[in-house]
Amino acid sequence: MGTLNMLGLAKRIGARFLLTSTSEVYGDPLEHPQKETYWGNVNPIGERSCYDEGKRTAETLAMDYHRGADVEVRIARIFNTYGPRMCLDDGRVVSNFVAQAIRKQPLTVYGDGKQTRSFQYVADLVDGLVALMESEHVGPFNLGNPGEFTMLELAEVVKEVIDSSAAIEFRPNTADDPHMRKPDISKAKELLNWEPKVPLREGLPRMVNDFRNRILNEDEGKGNK
Repeated sequence: MGTLNMLGLAKRIGARFLLTSTSEVYGDPLEHPQKETYWGNVNPIGERSCYDEGKRTAETLAMDYHRGADVEVRIARIFNTYGPRMCLDDGRVVSNFVAQAIRKQPLTVYGDGKQTRSFQYVADLVDGLVALMESEHVGPFNLGNPGEFTMLELAEVVKEVIDSSAAIEFRPNTADDPHMRKPDISKAKELLNWEPKVPLREGLPRMVNDFRNRILNEDEGKGNK
């Protein structure tokens, strides 16, 4: 509904409209890596489907307004992104691992930890969104870092950066968890002249410094009460 309202506003005032869609439109992909031409493999009635299908519907609405009402739309499919100033407990895997390691808690891995994700630093994403909005291309464009890590590999990188003695705790996997996720960014490279520059081992310490400061302040605040 929010997308529909904003598309109506963009139509009325002649604005260019940016839809920040998601790699979740690909669901649990049968194609690897995922190109923008792939239609996805999504369970429409699963526990994750309200998000997956909500974003797919938002893309449909954007394209309908583009074709039917000449609204200038730009569609970005954003893959896993991390960086400073994220919510400490937002449930995303990078912030979970970082916060748990700093708090001396076990790193929680769901399933066998062999499912893969690709992690892009937030500054790279911002550069990609700006390039998209300044271009004459509608999209959709995959915006993500093609560097692919299993959850266990990510946990090991977090341990390297924060605490090599951190334990890993395995828990049952969540429903409809995608097995693989990696963007093909050939289209963004060619048409937007964009590709990510910050590797995980360079970006993660920047996030860790921010999280460490906030968790330290949080702990001090609890101690003063």
